[in-house]
Amino acid sequence: MTKQEYISEEGLEKLKKELHELKTAKRQEIAQRLEEAKALGDLSENAEYMEAKETQAFNEAKIAELEELIRNAVIIEANHKKGIVDLGSEVEVKSDHGKEVFTVVGSEEADPDHGLISNESPLGKSFLGRKSGEVIEIKTPAGITKYKIISIG
Repeated sequence: MTKQEYISEEGLEKLKKELHELKTAKRQEIAQRLEEAKALGDLSENAEYMEAKETQAFNEAKIAELEELIRNAVIIEANHKKGIVDLGSEVEVKSDHGKEVFTVVGSEEADPDHGLISNESPLGKSFLGRKSGEVIEIKTPAGITKYKIISIG
């Protein structure tokens, strides 16, 4: 069974753009490098050729990965239930660290340094289905942290 990937409309467009780049410009660049390496002669001991072949294999694997992600993408709907944390919700919380704002996103878009937390992360899982005013306790390496949900947008 394939895994569904939850992603925003913008995130999906970004993946499609990256896929297009890999299939066009990157493939052409690699083909050029392979031709130049072939021109150097004996391929069995040609480091440039071997490196270009490795780059080609990596690029093709990345293309396959992106195609799979796009095929299994489920767009996060902006019309989630009002007042309940769901995928795409922006959650303002208060903890010992002060006030923080997180947006719950699919794992492919997660970027904790910028407040984008995965729905599969311990924090994201704990927020899902919760309402304003609720207090959630999260076990972290540093101990237990309490988060109080101030608002959901």
